[in-house]
Formats: sequence, structure tokens, C-alpha cells
Amino acid sequence: MIVSRYSFNESVLQELKVLKFDSYSEGWLDFILKCRSGNDATDYDMVIGGVANDKVFNTVELYFDNLIDKGEAIRLLRYEKPNLQICFRTQKILDEYLHYEGSEQV
Repeated sequence: MIVSRYSFNESVLQELKVLKFDSYSEGWLDFILKCRSGNDATDYDMVIGGVANDKVFNTVELYFDNLIDKGEAIRLLRYEKPNLQICFRTQKILDEYLHYEGSEQV
């Protein structure tokens, strides 16, 4: 397997349009559902927040399928510790701020 390394200077975050979720919340849940249903029209350069991994996604699916309400979904999600995910969403951020450092075989 080959792993590529990139650098990103976090000091440029103030120059970018960034959406950050510190926890699984109503805002996070709404954003995830818009993305999953293809209805996200936002123009963020980067989104930082919890990953909808298998355990979390089970709750998201229950809500998405109207089997639980938003309040119950948030109550279930509050027990999950978010695994941080950084999503680079624009070509600008890839071209100007993400720099290839090299790769190695592991």
C-alpha cells in the first residue's frame, strides 16, 4: 500500500469559508442529511466535523427513514465521540492550500 503525505497550514483557515461542527448536533445532522440526499447547495471550502461511521450512520438512517425523530437521534448521538473528518470541498483549497509532500510504501 502506498500512503501519500500532504501538508496544510491551518493558519489560512480565516481566509476560507469553513463550516465546523464540534459535536454531533442538530446542525450536523441537518447538514449530513442534505448532503446524503443531494440537496447541499452550500459553498464551503472546507467542512470539519464528526464522521458518519457505521455506528453513527445507523442512527442517521433511522432518522432519515422517519423511524425516530430529530430529538431522539440527537439523544442517541450525544453518546458517540466524534471522529474528526476534514473535507476539502473546492478546487481552490486543493490548488492553493494543500501541498503534496511525498509518498511511501507501507
